[in-house]
Amino acid sequence: MKRVSLLLVLSAMLVMTGCALQPTHDSKVGGTISAVNQGNVNQALERLESDISTSDKVEILFNLDKGELLRIVVRYEESLSAFGAADAKVNAWEAMARSEPEKLLSSGMATFMGDGSRPYEGQDYEKVMLTTRMAMNRINLRDLDNARVDVKRTHEREAVIQEFRAKETVAAEEVAKKEGVTGEAKELNGYPIETLNDPEVLALKNGYQNALSHYLAGFVYEALNEPGLAAPGYRKAIELRPGTPALEEGLAGLDQRTSRARPAGVTDVLFVIEAGNAPARQSKRITFPIPTRKGLIIVPVAYPVIEPNKSPFTLTAISVGDKAYPAALITDFNVMARRALKDEMPGIQLRAAIRAITKGAIQAALNEKGGWVGLIGNIAAVVTEPNADDRMWRTLPERVFIVRAFVPPGTYDFRIPGLADGVNKLTVDGRHMVVPIRVLETRTYYGQTAQFGTVPQVAKVEPAPTAPTAATATKGAGSPSAKSTKPVTKTSKTVTDLKTTATGTSDTAAGSAKAASGATKAAGADPKAAPGATKASATDAKTAAGATKASATDAKTAAGATNAVAADTKATSGAAKGTAADPKIASGPAKAAPAKSATDSAKGTSADPTATPVAAK
Repeated sequence: MKRVSLLLVLSAMLVMTGCALQPTHDSKVGGTISAVNQGNVNQALERLESDISTSDKVEILFNLDKGELLRIVVRYEESLSAFGAADAKVNAWEAMARSEPEKLLSSGMATFMGDGSRPYEGQDYEKVMLTTRMAMNRINLRDLDNARVDVKRTHEREAVIQEFRAKETVAAEEVAKKEGVTGEAKELNGYPIETLNDPEVLALKNGYQNALSHYLAGFVYEALNEPGLAAPGYRKAIELRPGTPALEEGLAGLDQRTSRARPAGVTDVLFVIEAGNAPARQSKRITFPIPTRKGLIIVPVAYPVIEPNKSPFTLTAISVGDKAYPAALITDFNVMARRALKDEMPGIQLRAAIRAITKGAIQAALNEKGGWVGLIGNIAAVVTEPNADDRMWRTLPERVFIVRAFVPPGTYDFRIPGLADGVNKLTVDGRHMVVPIRVLETRTYYGQTAQFGTVPQVAKVEPAPTAPTAATATKGAGSPSAKSTKPVTKTSKTVTDLKTTATGTSDTAAGSAKAASGATKAAGADPKAAPGATKASATDAKTAAGATKASATDAKTAAGATNAVAADTKATSGAAKGTAADPKIASGPAKAAPAKSATDSAKGTSADPTATPVAAK
């Protein structure tokens, strides 16, 4: 019986050894990431297809990486297809998290075979970024309505994650109490705990929500003219990354951008500039002391470690034409990955502790046998420890910056400072516009821009009518040359509509005292009326100009004072016969006015409503 038990133990150890010798995920995608960093994304796609086995191509990670690479090279429809395959896996996880969370909470064989033996469900921040990436693809395809659907699904997915992780924490605490396992990551001998307790990591609210997803949600709702839904998106982005002026302006300027106060003649442009690749998880072995009846047994246990990037890509501003616009870092996936790992550590440590205790007990039993059996047990304790689970969405960018600016429509030189290929032509148009950019180590990829709506037009202001120039001396009305040979100048609709010709009244609106006196004599009126006529008309050039402006701007007055013109104070006495002072304005031949009362004459000729009509005796 003891022989059978020994064989079972050794068989189990051989199985564990086989699992421990499985290639890591990082080794599988290493060639792909290398090609990406070299700026050859098409080659990276080929490596991904060749390096990943057929069975793994149905898994979430393959489709996440494939979808991201296709997005970089502007193959958005194909990218959506790959993301859709990954999203189906996450949807299945969500359904189980809602209805049967206990199945997901069960560690199963992962406790003994390592976390890498479990089906990969995706990091929580990867689940959120998946629907965000799908929304971004649809934006670049100018499909705001379906982008809105993905934005809504992102919010719903975050709620599922939050509820499930709360249940997981409670379950882990119960198992730890039952197994008698205590302690936190800070107690692990040799683990770089500072990577998890970095101030940037601790500043994050959680390991799955990011400011990019929520700011983008606000932008989509705003572009769809739903400011009531846009505001919560902007507000959440501020909450997730406080103290970022670009995020604060998104909320503060929302009312202006969605009202009549919005600047006209400009496009609201959102630049999304992504750099680098998401970090890798590395497996690090930590010794774990296990007490036995014959003393302590040291058992190695593998833990995942994510190192911070000591020289990440930085961006403070971009240039569009001759103007610079500030850039803001809103999401760092290196920091997010470490925060997610920090949140996972209690569960990882619990499973590792149980595995270490189990292996320690087996090793102690084999040591009691002595001889070669004990030696095999000691060796097996080392080689059977599987590598830490290093599966991650490696093709995600490491950092995301945004720039938002009002830019007049047109074609500009777009520049990212410090990059050899950081200059590109950019055509700005539409009410809203999104510009996606991916900066890799040796190459910058410019995505397909997306425009929505039309540029709000600047309100057209009717130009003030230009005062007619003073007329030169004209011939008498009885001369054939008195007829106008030039068309009427159309300075405004009001003036254009005035088609009444001078018929029986003098067309002279403003004349000198001499011209007025001459006109009185020509009409056969009482010479005493001349002074009144003189008062009715403008007696100097300034008054004449004012009369002209009044005729162009006041339709009622202009209708009564047809073809009012400014007269030259040096008009000859021949104009006294009723000749139009400015032949450009006259719409017909001037005629001598019949003998009428001065009141009628004043009413018919005064272009200035302030002129006082004088009754003729």
